Amino acid sequence: MSSPLPIVVLAGARPNFMKVAPLMEVLSTDHELDPILVHTGQHYDHNMSGQFLKDLGLPEARYNLRVGCGTHAQQTGEVMKRLEPILVEEGAAAILVVGDVNSTMAGALAAAKLGIQIVHVEAGLRSFDRTMPEEINRIVTDSISDLLLVTEESGRVNLLREGVAFEQIYLTGNLMIDSLRHNLQRALESDIRERLGISGDRFGLVTLHRAANTDNNGQFAEILEALSVISNDLPLYWPMHPRTRARIDQDMISLSCRIHIVEPLGYFDFLCLQASSAIVLTDSGGIQEETTVLGVPCLTLRDNTERPVTIEYGTNWLAGTRKETILEAWTQSVSNPKRGRIPPMWDGKAALRCHAALREFLLGGNGSQGQTQ
Repeated sequence: MSSPLPIVVLAGARPNFMKVAPLMEVLSTDHELDPILVHTGQHYDHNMSGQFLKDLGLPEARYNLRVGCGTHAQQTGEVMKRLEPILVEEGAAAILVVGDVNSTMAGALAAAKLGIQIVHVEAGLRSFDRTMPEEINRIVTDSISDLLLVTEESGRVNLLREGVAFEQIYLTGNLMIDSLRHNLQRALESDIRERLGISGDRFGLVTLHRAANTDNNGQFAEILEALSVISNDLPLYWPMHPRTRARIDQDMISLSCRIHIVEPLGYFDFLCLQASSAIVLTDSGGIQEETTVLGVPCLTLRDNTERPVTIEYGTNWLAGTRKETILEAWTQSVSNPKRGRIPPMWDGKAALRCHAALREFLLGGNGSQGQTQ
């Protein structure tokens, strides 16, 4: 019997873990594949990394690159430098990268230089805004990937438009939704609302971390003013990203007393708040997807989104980044709430489809293009 094929599964930032967890569970049952979890350490705070790994039941990573923070170039370079010898030592047949963070592009580049096959999960998403670092990561990663697994139809359309061959693209659904469906009941048992003193469901949840929002003085001020107005109607709870917290502290920004800052939360605690909130205000891509499945109104504090299915099918409004547009979207969400539908293939079975596509790609069997496209 031949040895199982080693596949490096790369993750490094909070959203990556939710996508990797269901796939690692399925791959671990395949005796012909050897999934090797590598944690880049791009997110290293306990609540943003360690607690997530624990909550999601992920195995301890075989390797932790401990890259930490830094500029985009520093993070990308360090991941490539530290990952390359692991890919060689393990004799990786393929690398699986997820999402659009610096670790994703860095892992793909390191593998490409070694002639190792690249599988990109969540491929093809486009905001069409190249000022976003994530957009650059998406475009570069997709351009050098060999197998592209997409979460929604827009991803397939974008890739075909960019010249990717039809047979390289598989519509598999959304791994993040696999994690949500698997863990929702347990998350709802969290006592996070009691710990924060929240009674009932008349509260809003805020996340804000993109540099375009937090590092632009005028834009950040407009968003904070809008949040202050909304907080007059319902209290807002904001699990604050460390970088955003540093900005608030550094500039001594004063927030409304009805905007409650809390530490970053583990997966279960955050999912519990998200599922029971009246509205979520965010600049996160993944949260747009989760709120769509949860049926919770979402205001995306951006001028674009790479996840149009959350607007077409779901409960997401594109609110912009100015006080006026955010408050207009807030008014619409209250006066004319969206009913929302679940997008196609967001059924909790994406990991099975990804596994089938991987087997067909790497082993030539037990997966068919007809099942996933």
